[in-house]
Amino acid sequence: FGSSDSNFVLRRSAACVLDLQVIVIMARSCRSTAGQRMLQLALLSACFSCLGSRSFIAVFGGTGLTGREVVYQALQQGEEVMVLARDPSKMLTPLGSAGEAADQIISDPKLTIVKGDVTKLEDVERIIKEGLTGVVVSLGGKTADVGETMLTDGTSNIIAAMKKVGSKRIAVVSSIGVGDSEDQAPFFFKVLMYTMMSKIFKDKNAQEALFVDPSGPGHDLEWSMIRPGGLTVEKPTGVINVIDGEAGSIARADVADFCLGAILEPGFAYIKKCPCISSVGGTGWTKDRSSKARMGEKAQP
Repeated sequence: FGSSDSNFVLRRSAACVLDLQVIVIMARSCRSTAGQRMLQLALLSACFSCLGSRSFIAVFGGTGLTGREVVYQALQQGEEVMVLARDPSKMLTPLGSAGEAADQIISDPKLTIVKGDVTKLEDVERIIKEGLTGVVVSLGGKTADVGETMLTDGTSNIIAAMKKVGSKRIAVVSSIGVGDSEDQAPFFFKVLMYTMMSKIFKDKNAQEALFVDPSGPGHDLEWSMIRPGGLTVEKPTGVINVIDGEAGSIARADVADFCLGAILEPGFAYIKKCPCISSVGGTGWTKDRSSKARMGEKAQP
């Protein structure tokens, strides 16, 4: 283990120890044979749970403007989060959701940040482990800094690591204009796509093909290619529309909300689809906040 991995295990172990202590105290105070037997079974179950349960989500690109929203909102929802980052010091609160507390180092016991490079499989495997609920990929950066194939290479590593541990859910933040959404991009954006941004769009198209193409390595995963319109850093509006026409703008905070729905909701409507999302026009998407959306069939009626 590295230091970040050890901290994650220690936090999980501390919570498990507390649960076990409670059960032991109850067992000592229980006098009936049947009651003691039930508590013994609960103790055994808790032991197995502590050893095997490490439910968490993984975020790649977590220090970027959209990734920060994903991490922050997931933590606010009580999720355990692991982030792979080239520079962990950039893991800051987001400009939209955090309000006046924006641009501060995120400090949360449920957050583990691992320093690493998504283009190195061994680094990716440090945060894709047993117990992974889902992955959000929000990679980005200037081509001159990260390379012309970083999105494709890094996402290929993520797919390989997910298959190794049997994880299925993944949401990838792509862009309007990628794949068959070319006609949904505004005219001025199309000009950028074919000129200044041509290299990054070539990489984005190749990244999506890893999932969309029937022969792609990620095609059998439960993926959502999320294509937002013009991104802003405004506060979340709660208005997230799936559109067929030309894309309008959308807050990164709302994109993050959609991404979390894609990996946490059992019945998410856009699995194996490439929804273009905007806060203007289209069909509204309503987040399922019920217990069943979180726990599936395990939820209490």
